[in-house]
Amino acid sequence: MPQNPYMYNLVGGNVNGVGMNTGNPYLSGVGGHLNDVPMAEEGYGLTARIQKLAVDMDNIRVTIQSFQSEQESIYTYFSELNQTRAMMSPQEAQEHDNQFKDQCVILNERRKALVLDLRRVVSEYDTIQDQVIMALKMWQRNQALAGNGAPFLDNLDDIQRCVEMLVDMIAKIQTFVSNLLLMADDPILTELLSHVRSVQRMLVLSSFIVERQPPQVMKTHTRFAAAVRWLIGPQLGLYTNSPSIECVILSEAQAQRHAAHNSTSDMQTSSPPQSSGEILNNVSTMEFQQATRVLSASFRNMQLKKIKRAEKKGTESVMDEKFSLLFYTTVVFNEFKISCWTLSLPVVVIVHGNQEPQSWATITWDNAFSDITREPFQVPEKVRWAQLSVALNTKFGSATGRGLTEENLNFLYEKLFRNEAGEHTEFITWAQFCKEPLPDRTFTFWDWFFAIMKLTKDHLLNLWKEGLIVGFINKRKTLEEILPMQQYGTFLLRFSDSELGGITVAFVDDQGNKLMLAPWTSRDLNIRCLADRIHDLNVLRIVYPKNIPRDEAFASFYSHHVEQTTRDGYVANTIRAHVPAIEGGSVAGTPQHQPQDITMPNYEMFDIDWNNVI
Repeated sequence: MPQNPYMYNLVGGNVNGVGMNTGNPYLSGVGGHLNDVPMAEEGYGLTARIQKLAVDMDNIRVTIQSFQSEQESIYTYFSELNQTRAMMSPQEAQEHDNQFKDQCVILNERRKALVLDLRRVVSEYDTIQDQVIMALKMWQRNQALAGNGAPFLDNLDDIQRCVEMLVDMIAKIQTFVSNLLLMADDPILTELLSHVRSVQRMLVLSSFIVERQPPQVMKTHTRFAAAVRWLIGPQLGLYTNSPSIECVILSEAQAQRHAAHNSTSDMQTSSPPQSSGEILNNVSTMEFQQATRVLSASFRNMQLKKIKRAEKKGTESVMDEKFSLLFYTTVVFNEFKISCWTLSLPVVVIVHGNQEPQSWATITWDNAFSDITREPFQVPEKVRWAQLSVALNTKFGSATGRGLTEENLNFLYEKLFRNEAGEHTEFITWAQFCKEPLPDRTFTFWDWFFAIMKLTKDHLLNLWKEGLIVGFINKRKTLEEILPMQQYGTFLLRFSDSELGGITVAFVDDQGNKLMLAPWTSRDLNIRCLADRIHDLNVLRIVYPKNIPRDEAFASFYSHHVEQTTRDGYVANTIRAHVPAIEGGSVAGTPQHQPQDITMPNYEMFDIDWNNVI
């Protein structure tokens, strides 16, 4: 059976080293000037390079046709002369042989020049394909960063147009090489044909991707969606058979073994590996949209019913364990099979909402610091503060609508390093980020940061966007450096250091005392919003850092209760914030942090270790 150029078992978009030089020895020193052209130099971008290559290929096509025609004419001419060789004199026969040899030398030189031109075209094609696949990998990397809230420029349609052109080009190049081989055996052309088939295989498989990622923190028995896309579009006509796509879930170890095996083995993979869980509605059909040229399959109603976990090592918890969805298909093309698969971004599987914060730590770190090509799903154990600060700013800004200031980041730096801010060159470890408790606290940095982010998103969004909340500032600086310089009634809103997801009010009373209210949490703000609570306390008059009157700053955020009675005759009433320690206009001695205005029932909480709930 002849070698099938489409009998592939490599992973689309997951082959280590894609985008690097192919390294084939036969290409060394060939067409180097073409590889020196940057992707975008004064408008000479990728599309322009593809168009120029198309012109070069058309010239080669014409040259091959001319060469083939000339070779056939010469062979026919001398073949006819050979039929009359018996009637020739020895001198005429010798002249005939010399002419034939001369023509063969000329043809051989032309053939060498043609092969050299073809190798240069293949070299340029390799460079362009590397750049297209790298652009696709950058798209996938940006997909991960978007999972942390970074802006996402979706240029997938542009990449697909390049892929479609390359699919056509590599097929033509393969035809050129095959036609030249039919004229005469040539080891260089044989090696070239093998290389062309290899890069063709890489292109087809790398263009099979996850277009819509599943949720990266996935709760069992909860419905979710995903979608895959094959960027070859209408090329190869694969859509005519409506390929079926199957989805399974793999553990990190399974994903590593599968990627390693399928990137090195020449054996045809007939089925995906055994799943680490049970997914309902995990089969879909690829459909081709003629108007958009999109070949894709959507999974709209999947549900993870069961999950099989690996044994834990050391202090590992279920929220540290990464899985991935593998999407797999096998299609038939020209009586041969194309087996293709791709992996989703890592997911963490949880069974309870309390496992969500630590799970997001795992995903946030992976999305922010994973390499563009890696073994699934390796990430560094430590990163520089400059890297982490970008990730934290991106995460918080996307969740709340306003990013972090330099002062905010300096405060976070101090908190992470457990000291005063210095040169921001130190490394932050994974343990410092989300495993080791903060000094004199029972929670980690990430627990604290995530709780603040959630509180801000759920209850303080507009106030944060308006810059009315200082937020990230420590208690000492507030009481010793900022408030002593402020007038009576000035107050500052800061996130609590001691209470997870708490916000507190620091203020100057009429005696010049610098006081701090006990933190309000999400439970408190569900009862009465922060703006109304501030309005209830007359001692709060000037908001810092805007230094404008409270009611001017917060008026648009107050709740307005118009109705005085309800339809059944009851008189309307409301709840107000009440702090006995500051009523009467003065406070003697150290302020007493009183309970909140509402006395909540003291429900007994069971001590559950959510780190090991499976």
